[in-house]
Amino acid sequence: MSDLTHFNPEGRARMVDVDKKPVTTRIAVARGEISMKPETLALVKERGLTKGDVLGVAQVAGVMGAKKTPDIIPMCHPLLLTGIDISFQINEAESKIEIQAEVKNSGQTGVEMEALTAVSVSALTIYDMCKAVDKDMVISDICLVSKIGGKSGEYRR
Repeated sequence: MSDLTHFNPEGRARMVDVDKKPVTTRIAVARGEISMKPETLALVKERGLTKGDVLGVAQVAGVMGAKKTPDIIPMCHPLLLTGIDISFQINEAESKIEIQAEVKNSGQTGVEMEALTAVSVSALTIYDMCKAVDKDMVISDICLVSKIGGKSGEYRR
């Protein structure tokens, strides 16, 4: 278990000590998607659902999710996030909404989990707001697209 940093010498979970790591600018981008019936996608696009502006609410939810990441992922550090941007791309040909989150900070640990959480919470919010008309929606392909900063440097999928 020596390669797994979230375990102590006894093999129990721990939050990694980042005290000696330098402060660097860190940016992570994650993406995912939610597929739905074409009729549901049209309602989202036209803001025709009774619960309101689905993408507006999902955007705020994604930002809140990123900020709350250490509350739901046990070993994540509480971070001072300096920027969170959630964007949506409606793909009518495949009847889905593509979600992207970019999260930034200047700190001693990265923001990958915050970006992934932002995408997940945005997708779950879309599902919640549309489930009355479409319970067959599928959330999929949530992944890290890129990250910069820190000891491991740059990563691109």
